Amino acid sequence: MPEGDSIYRAARSMNKVLAGHVVTKFDTAYAHLSRVDDDTPIAGRTIERCESAGKHLLIVFSGDLILRTHMRMNGSWHLYRHGERWWRGPHAMRVRIDTADWVVVAFDVPVAEFVTSRQLQTTDPVAALGPDLLKPAFDRDEAVRRIVISGATPIAQALLDQRLVAGIGNVYKSEVLFLGGVHPDTPASAVPVAALERLLDIARTLLQTNVIEGTPAAIQTYRSLRRTAPGADHDDNLWVYGRKGKPCRQCGAPIESKKMGLDARTTYWCPRCQG
Repeated sequence: MPEGDSIYRAARSMNKVLAGHVVTKFDTAYAHLSRVDDDTPIAGRTIERCESAGKHLLIVFSGDLILRTHMRMNGSWHLYRHGERWWRGPHAMRVRIDTADWVVVAFDVPVAEFVTSRQLQTTDPVAALGPDLLKPAFDRDEAVRRIVISGATPIAQALLDQRLVAGIGNVYKSEVLFLGGVHPDTPASAVPVAALERLLDIARTLLQTNVIEGTPAAIQTYRSLRRTAPGADHDDNLWVYGRKGKPCRQCGAPIESKKMGLDARTTYWCPRCQG
């Protein structure tokens, strides 16, 4: 389940090897990506840059064309040298972009669309994103304001709403609430402003800490990179996420969990530390 840090790392690695290079081949399993409005082929365009926007990954081509993708639960971008064996089979390929030196492949990416820069700023889902936790100019006050006006929405669901604050996914949601000592069912508007500021500071710190430089090999979400509990075992390196029934690392109480929201995303918490 890629979150803001995973997308940031993927975009950074892709940008390092693709930016400034010409597309030599473009292939896709999606009919709506097989042509663009001006009928100018993708092959022959220059990749200007790759960047993240919350949990969206953007590939910007010359000619005012942007490929926006969202990984949802299972999507991933991979980078390969020509001739290198793919980690996934061709059946999982959704988008393939070749340059002279590299092949970048989107596997099982459920959301992919071409947009212009104007659409990205006005009508596209990216335009509705809240302040991005990984942007240098992150506006914490604006994020707090948006969360507060979400009213009775449980804070666990509010943190997942990318229109309020961008970059937090299901893993970080539970971890941030634990570290902030806030129960996931607390109405967003009932969380004191100081506590909301602390939650956002924690989230920003965790995301920035886990934006780890890596070599431009296959890009995936690696759970082991999401270390939030210092000194924890490599295979069990989180405070509460995925630890239902296990003892809390701070107080020893059994970790609890439940599904929340329309998407039934599982939330984990300590009933004592987050009482």
